[in-house]
Amino acid sequence: MGGPKALVELDGEPLVRRALRALAGGGCAPLVVVLGAAAEQVRSRLPAEVLPVVAPDWSEGMGASLRAGLQALDELDPRPDAALVHLVDLPGVTAAAVARLAARSGQDALVRAAYDGRPAHPVLIGRSHWARVRSAATGDAGARGYLAGHPGLSLLECGDLAEPDDVDTPEQLARYRAE
Repeated sequence: MGGPKALVELDGEPLVRRALRALAGGGCAPLVVVLGAAAEQVRSRLPAEVLPVVAPDWSEGMGASLRAGLQALDELDPRPDAALVHLVDLPGVTAAAVARLAARSGQDALVRAAYDGRPAHPVLIGRSHWARVRSAATGDAGARGYLAGHPGLSLLECGDLAEPDDVDTPEQLARYRAE
């Protein structure tokens, strides 16, 4: 993409701001953004109410970001009951999809958005899972290993509200710009 995806613009808005708008519109608070590549550039584009958290080992992959974000939430007072994990490269995720997941919030929640039955993002992770998710989050897999086959995981259909396609190439971004 020629740089950090958080800074890529779609309709004049950096993807990080678009993701935050979906989260806030879906009722999520507090809002935490984990920073890695170009941390200061991304931080400068965050609204004042957002808590920026730097993952010093961000180059390891998504697991490092997930660990840093969950650790930051765990240190808040009061601690949230759950974390709704969203990625900046999913511009088709809407506030309505976020709200549908957030409605299932609770300390034991483990809910993953599904699109036509296929698991995807966002993912709602209750506080009782955070320590084990942090332990399992390595490389670019994030929480995938923890979620795979977990008996408490439920899928929540969101295909009627959002699109799960990520933006990894300029061609994929162009499809969103054409809509």
